[in-house]
Amino acid sequence: QVQLVESGGGLVQAGGSLRLSCAASGGSIRIYNMGWFRQAPGKEREFVAAITWNFSPTYYADSVKGRYTISRDNAKNTVYLQMSSLKPEDTAVYYCAAAEGGYRGRSTTGYAYWGQGTQVTVSS
Repeated sequence: QVQLVESGGGLVQAGGSLRLSCAASGGSIRIYNMGWFRQAPGKEREFVAAITWNFSPTYYADSVKGRYTISRDNAKNTVYLQMSSLKPEDTAVYYCAAAEGGYRGRSTTGYAYWGQGTQVTVSS
């Protein structure tokens, strides 16, 4: 089964940018639709963005549309989340996930494999 490791989180001022990476091992991500989720303290994990195995289409939560971009490099076995115009409400632990069976939805239950998360903190 595939293992996922996120990186690239950190502390950034409002209006700034970060790029998260999700590196996979133990298997190729080529066959998976991939997603990013986030979880803020005291809140449920929520969908952020997803990308299909063949790069298109992509999907975004309304709260990040126009500010975030999901991409993938199957040759590097890595998925990315470029985040710009960050807001304090974007502060959360961000998780990468892989969906089996062609799942393209926004529910956490559709994703079989998860990383450990990376913290993103946006200061005002």
